[in-house]
Amino acid sequence: MTEIHPITAKAYDLKTLVKKQDPHGRRSPDIPSQSESGNGVLVLSRQLQIMNCNPAIQMLLNRALMPNTVCPLDQIFDLPDSRYACQVMDSVLHEGKVVKGITGSLSSPTGRRIPCEYSAEPLFDERQEIIGVIFSFTSKPPIPSVPGMTKHQPMIDYQGLFETLPEGVFTINTGWRITSFNRTAEKITGFRKHDAIGRHCWDVFRSDLCRRNCPLATSLKTGRTCMDQEVNILSNTGMRQSLRVNSSALCDRDGSIFGAVETFRTVERPGPIPIQKPEDYTCSGIIGKSPSMQSIFSMLPDIAASEASVLICGESGTGKDLLARAIHLRSKSGKGPFVAVNCMALAETLLESELFGHEKGAFTGAVRTRPGRFEMAGGGTLFLDEIGEMKTELQVKLLGVLEQRTFERVGGTVSIPLKARVISATHKNLEEALKSGRFREDLYYRLRTVTLTIPPLRERPDDIPLLVEHFIRKFNAKYEKNVRSVDPKVIRLFLSYHWPGNIRELERCIEHAFVFVKGPVIFTRHLPDIKEFQSAPKSPGFWSSAINDPHDKETVIRALSESGGRRREAATLLGISRTSLWRRMKFLGLAD
Repeated sequence: MTEIHPITAKAYDLKTLVKKQDPHGRRSPDIPSQSESGNGVLVLSRQLQIMNCNPAIQMLLNRALMPNTVCPLDQIFDLPDSRYACQVMDSVLHEGKVVKGITGSLSSPTGRRIPCEYSAEPLFDERQEIIGVIFSFTSKPPIPSVPGMTKHQPMIDYQGLFETLPEGVFTINTGWRITSFNRTAEKITGFRKHDAIGRHCWDVFRSDLCRRNCPLATSLKTGRTCMDQEVNILSNTGMRQSLRVNSSALCDRDGSIFGAVETFRTVERPGPIPIQKPEDYTCSGIIGKSPSMQSIFSMLPDIAASEASVLICGESGTGKDLLARAIHLRSKSGKGPFVAVNCMALAETLLESELFGHEKGAFTGAVRTRPGRFEMAGGGTLFLDEIGEMKTELQVKLLGVLEQRTFERVGGTVSIPLKARVISATHKNLEEALKSGRFREDLYYRLRTVTLTIPPLRERPDDIPLLVEHFIRKFNAKYEKNVRSVDPKVIRLFLSYHWPGNIRELERCIEHAFVFVKGPVIFTRHLPDIKEFQSAPKSPGFWSSAINDPHDKETVIRALSESGGRRREAATLLGISRTSLWRRMKFLGLAD
């Protein structure tokens, strides 16, 4: 049985396939033979070393290319095409883009310009990290001959070129019969190549999308490329696996579709979010490893054990309500109710009734007796958010309640004991409000027996990577996706941004990215209002400056110290991959 060999693992047209006979006697559409084709393939590493190539690219360039040797792009492309090729390669390496249909010129050793069309796509390793770029070239002019190569000698062994790829690859013809199957496809599906070739793809792949929304069907019928589609398959051993697949149509020289190619790799479903421990920089659902947050965490047990009034200060979006709830849950009354009132959200005429309750007939519309928040919070905690917005008249009544520990409903005469602990919060500077007379001094000192100030996110850059990872886990569960990380450029952007909305804004930013991300990595193109991020003022702090020099020994040591020795977190702080950090540690003598 003869196999059809794809020239690429993802989205390249197979324009150089030899005309083949399928197992059932039907012939594929006419395709030019390999000797007539001008397709060349060159695989370069991040360091521009040749990882693999085929004879066709050597014929195009009219020179030999040796594996593991450095091959600068200006030795392949003619100026100024080499400069643009560098930009294309940078885009593929750092953003994972697939770039197709680029017109340019190659350069031969004799200086002759060779017009061509080329494409570029990322090459992934087993950890799904981008380790290189696959270039595919098409030239219209005849390929110059290479000494020692006969006319009938096979020139292109695409199956051998991609046989060792960490992604599974298989192709089908228009009759949905499998025509090629690589080693990784064997490993993932459990089917041997000789058992798979000739069978219908759905008999081998057995995915939950085979009968509807099949990526291969879309590519075969429309010619469109489908990227990062997640499917579940049943392997030959009966084991279910989650895969991420890409598919593309196979076209001949005239653009007629004669088959399709699909690549796939395994993905791990995110497990349940583990319960964070104090040593994981989490306290009662609040995340923070910065010194200021660790100081707050250390005070929480003593504050919760007391019955003192607590005033929480901080900008909007910093998590004042979470801190109030953490105090409540750790207190003796933690099993009681936690009742929150936003003093800014209610009109002044309604706020008094909401807090104290009212008797039937106390005012127009009071058709029945209604208990207030003071009563509802009995045996628990009353949280008064945005206390700085409370009117002066109501401040007087609140002060009386806190001093006497009793209150009366609106329109009532019976004193009701206050059995709730009061925690208040504000985003305003109450000391300035005291000077202007907008807030009573006696109430201020009554509320602030203990004061906690949550710093804004821009002053807590060390907490940003932790928060990003937390929100990724949260939205993976909510949107049923498998996002594993963010691009280092995103972290650098986050560390330099001012974050006027603090943690709430960061959470919405990550959720916005989840709406549009299709793969396992969030890139800058998935973020909202990218121009606003780029023009954001730089925030002070160690990482905002040190992140530009991730290879300095002191910087690496500081990152490892800040992350508690966790290399993944240290690499995120430095804005480099975990593999790059490991190589840098070995070079600096920091690795075992």
